[in-house]
Amino acid sequence: MSTQAEFLPTVQALVQCYQAFELDSAAHIRALGLTPPQFDIIATLGNTRGMTATVLGEKTLITKGTLTGVVDRLVARGWVERAAHDSDRRCQIVRLTPSGEALFAQAFPAHMAHLAARFAGVSAADHARWQATLHELEQLFKQEAA
Repeated sequence: MSTQAEFLPTVQALVQCYQAFELDSAAHIRALGLTPPQFDIIATLGNTRGMTATVLGEKTLITKGTLTGVVDRLVARGWVERAAHDSDRRCQIVRLTPSGEALFAQAFPAHMAHLAARFAGVSAADHARWQATLHELEQLFKQEAA
């Protein structure tokens, strides 16, 4: 059984790692002229025919209230549009406009290149080890939710 003295440094290291990643990633996204939630929506809609707001919210983990405001701002900028759903008149599909597709084609590869530069020189073995450890930690938190 873990004591607080044993697990607290792990929690701190996990939070500090996530915060460092988020700060670096967000700074680059802002340099591209987007907010992190805007980038998340553009990246999620890229290479798709669009999706309902419910699905978009699930894929981005942006809450419904926040999602509506971000989508509204993206619509105002001409990057996203709402269209009627083919089979359910109660739903709308959120999709990229041609201008949004062009933004995705520029911003997504630029951000992936930024992240790739951060991981330059990291071995495949290190990636595998980190992924296994993170998945193991994830399972600790999922076992109670099931």
